[in-house]
Parts: sequence; structure tokens; C-alpha cells
Amino acid sequence: MIRTGISSLALVLSLTAAPAFADAPPVAAVTPAPLPTPGEADVFVARAEKELADFSTPAQQAAWINATYITDDTDAIAAKFGAEGTEMQVRLALAAAKYAALPGLSFDTKRKIDLLRSGLTLPAPTTPGAATELSTIVTRMSSGYGKGRGTLDGKPINGSDIEAAMGTVRDPAKSQEMWVSWHDNVGAPMRGDYARQVEIANKGAQELGYADVGALWRSGYDMKPDEFAALTDKLWKQVEPLYVALHTYVRWNLNAKYGDAVQPRTGPIRADLLGNMWAQEWGNIYDVVAPKGAGDVGYDTGDLLKAKGYDPIKMFRTGEGFYSSLGFKPLPDTFWARSQITKPLDREVICHASAWDVDSKDDLRIKMCTKVNGDDFVTIHHEMGHNYYQRAYNTQPFLYENGANDGFHEAIGDFVALSITPDYLVKIGLLAPDKVPTPDKDIGLLLKQAMDKVAFLPFGLLIDKWRWGVFSGAIPATGYEKGWNDLRLKYQGIVPPVPRDETRFDPGAKYHVPASVPYTRYFLARLLQFQFYQAACKQSGWKGPLHRCSFYGNKAVGDKLNAMLAMGQSKPWPDALAVFTGSREISGQAMVDYFAPLKTWLDKQNKGKPSGW
Repeated sequence: MIRTGISSLALVLSLTAAPAFADAPPVAAVTPAPLPTPGEADVFVARAEKELADFSTPAQQAAWINATYITDDTDAIAAKFGAEGTEMQVRLALAAAKYAALPGLSFDTKRKIDLLRSGLTLPAPTTPGAATELSTIVTRMSSGYGKGRGTLDGKPINGSDIEAAMGTVRDPAKSQEMWVSWHDNVGAPMRGDYARQVEIANKGAQELGYADVGALWRSGYDMKPDEFAALTDKLWKQVEPLYVALHTYVRWNLNAKYGDAVQPRTGPIRADLLGNMWAQEWGNIYDVVAPKGAGDVGYDTGDLLKAKGYDPIKMFRTGEGFYSSLGFKPLPDTFWARSQITKPLDREVICHASAWDVDSKDDLRIKMCTKVNGDDFVTIHHEMGHNYYQRAYNTQPFLYENGANDGFHEAIGDFVALSITPDYLVKIGLLAPDKVPTPDKDIGLLLKQAMDKVAFLPFGLLIDKWRWGVFSGAIPATGYEKGWNDLRLKYQGIVPPVPRDETRFDPGAKYHVPASVPYTRYFLARLLQFQFYQAACKQSGWKGPLHRCSFYGNKAVGDKLNAMLAMGQSKPWPDALAVFTGSREISGQAMVDYFAPLKTWLDKQNKGKPSGW
């Protein structure tokens, strides 16, 4: 969870004149109220910022308790803080609007006013009770997700365990059972709540001057909402050929394993066959698609961890060690005392991994239900990236304590995780030098990465494409399921394993939908991480293949990285991007460069086979 600041203080001045009655005596002309001044705007921003900062810590503490100890009582407390926070943010956003077009504002005051107006995720309207209702709905859906169960062999299985099982089970009947039970049990019950949430939040966005919540979300990228939507389409077109080549290759291999009755040679891929509940990353089925001769990369990170006796704490200490090698100071003692590193046995929790900045200073935490495997080793490096980013900008004013944009926050840990290469594993003693894969294994290494990094791209794009359509009304409440599956087909080339109708609500089976976490950040992060990684490798003087680069231990890279992180959201994101990469434009080219050898190989494997769906 990344705390996104928005602002504070009331100062809502009524500009409404007193009513005039027909029998009232003539009165002198009323002098118009003077326009607010830049000085008044400065005062408003300072007071708003303090109000938000004062509220933030107890609200974060309440949210933490609810996420790590789900009960009816903690749900109620979290909902109360959520409602109060939403009301505060709406009030401040409305108050900020009257200063937005004021001439003569300083850069910082103007920027903070814009952040106040656009920083809400789900704005409630000022109608009495709306904020409470909205917060209660969100809390109920999030907790319902955390307590959700699917089934395997007819027996209940929780969210963390069913995710792990989806990655290892190769029986199509069992993968279908898990997929259907999770989506039916978790997603479908929240459909009515979600529709009501959309209705309330859209009214709040419209009070703030936005067409709908989707337009509000897209306004947070230092450009107009329509320009941002066009940017995401442009970026997708850069990387789409790489995804289509991967899709074609994977589909063919799934057909070879399961036969035409389970997975046809042409058309879309059955969603539950890809080793992930949402088909968002496919690395868990690498064994199914690994190329003969080159597919064995020589090691499995999870096996290495287990062979060396790693437990979750040691995995976390190793992740911290990467950042320390770049010159970042160690995490505070409170991190180790207060984080949820493994799943408690005595209570319900939300296992979805998240990083927390509780007090805007040094109370940093991670919430995970860590297992000793390669995926969680990568996740640890990713989540710690959030924490180090949070600490780097903790001297900024409250409204600037955030990533340059939300994609940056996700990309930091991801680009560090790209450095979990054989070279890094040797340096930390996990991999023996004589076990480092030889160059003939490079296609296998790249394919294994692409199964997660490239496969994710359309999913990262379509979740918010769906929500933008829902918020705008292009996808009506009567067509939620159809709209979702249409986009899954269009962008991912994926279909559910069984027919779905409008009694279902499959979007709700993905955490970020009931929790109302905007998702385009993850699409941007998948591209930004390769830009950051390529820049870091150039800075470190790396001369070998890009995908084998590790900048572990390079303090010069760490210094330049920290310079970008310390900016927080104090400048438009192109300024921050330029500090570390030298470029002011997000681009998919670095990812294309990284996977260029794989794309050439995939095209050869796919020759003569139908592509697309």
C-alpha cells in the first residue's frame, strides 16, 4: 500500500448571496467579494498540508490493524477512518479549486493545489452520509477478498494457498475448479457493492469538476486525461508485437501438452492453464514451454534458497542487503518488529503483499505471507523498493511525499529485482560460480523473464481500461462481466475456462478492484523498470548482454538513484525521469531492446503458425 497524500483544510468560503424577497426594500449594489490572493492560497495550502499530515498516521495505523487482523471491529474502525479521510480530502479538494486558476501563484503552491484536486482515489460527494457509505463498501469488499476461499479437490483453500497451487497444478480439471471457485466465491458476491461504489464515487468526482472517476485518475500524470490515455495506447503499440509472439509460442506448447480438447492450436488461451489465477504472469508454467536443449537455465532460485536453509527472515535480510550495497542505510529496527512477514496462524489477514509508510518518516513496514520460493524472493526486492523510496522523500513537504507518478513507485523495486541475475546470486553465495548458465542458456533465461514481464503487459493495461469504461458508463452495470471478458480477449487473447454470465463479477476476484487501487501504475512500471535498469547498467559500465547485468554493489548508481527518489512528487515526472535516465519520455524501447534476442528466436519458432486470436 502506497499512501497517496491529498490535502487538507477547510476554509470553504461561501460565495452565495443572501436571498432577495419580492417585498424587500431597495438596497444599494453589493460590492463583489474580492478574489482570493496568492498569499491566501499559500496559507490555505500550508494549513491543508498540516491537517492531512496530522490525520495520516492514525489512519495508517487503523488500516494496518485491519489488514493484519480482520474482524468486524477492525472493519468498522477502518471504515470510520476511511470516511473521515474521504470527507476531509473532498472538502480540501473543493476548497483548492477556487485557487486553481489564480494568477501569480508560486510553483509549489500551484502544484500542491493541483495535487489536492486530483489526489483522491474514490471521492465521495458532499451529500450527508455518502463518505461513510462509500468507506463501508470499500472496507467490506476488501475484507471479503481477504477472507475469500476457493476450493481444490472440493476442499476450501485460502487466497495465498490457492495462488501457489495455481502455479504448480497441471491437471486442467483441478485448475478449472480453482479458477471457477475463486471467481465465483470471491468476485460474484461483491457485484452489487461495486456498482453502488461507482455511483457514489462518480458523483464525488463530478463535484470536483471531473467527468467521472476515470478522468480523475487519468488527471494525475502531469498531463490532460485524454493525453494520458493516448500515451498508454502508444506504449502498448510499442510492445504489442513482443506479446503476440510470446502468446503464439505459449499457445502452441499448451496445445502440445493438453491437446485440442483443452487448448486449441488457434484462437485465445484458456485462462486457467497459465499458472496464475488471473493469467497475468505465466512464469509458473515455464516448465511446460521451455525450449528443448536451452530451456534448463541451470538453477531454480527457490531450490537454491531452500538448499541454503533460507527462511522468510533471511530472504528479507538479503533483499535489504541489495539496497545496502548501493549505499542506502539499513531499514529501522521497527521494520523488523512491526512488519507482517509470514501469515499468522490465528487470524484472518490480507496476504496480498504491500509496503507501508505509517508515519511519513521512518515507520516502514511490509505485509506479506512469505513462502520460500523464487517468486517471493523477487516480491521482497520489489516491496522494499517502495520502502526505500518512501524514506528517500520523507523530508519533502507532506503533499510531495509520493512517487513522481505512481508508476515510478512500482518500478523502483521491479528494476532492482531485474538485477537478480546469476551474477548477483553468485555474489550473495546462493549460486556456485561453476553453475552460472552458459551463453547457450540465454534464450531460456530471457523466455523465463518474458513469461512474467511481457505476459503481464496487456493485463496491466486492461484493468483500468475496464474501470475507465465502467466509470464513464461505456460499460454499464448490466454489462460488467461482458465488458471484462471482451477486454481480456482483445488485449490478452485470454478466455475463461467456462462460460460466464452477468450473475458473475470476475473483476472482483482481483485484489486491486475491490480495494480500489488504480492499476495503470503497474503497466507503466513494467516499462519504466527497463528504462531504469538500462540506465543503471550503463552507469555501472556493464559491457555484457543487458539481461545478465547486475549493478549490485555499485554506490555510484545508488547515489544517482537516491537523487531521483528524494525528489518525491515535488516536480513533474519527466523531470524525475531525466535525473536518472537522461530522458523525459516513458518508452517501451528499453524492454524491446532487453528481449530482442528472444523476439528473434520466437519469430523463428512461430514461423508458419497462426498468430493472434
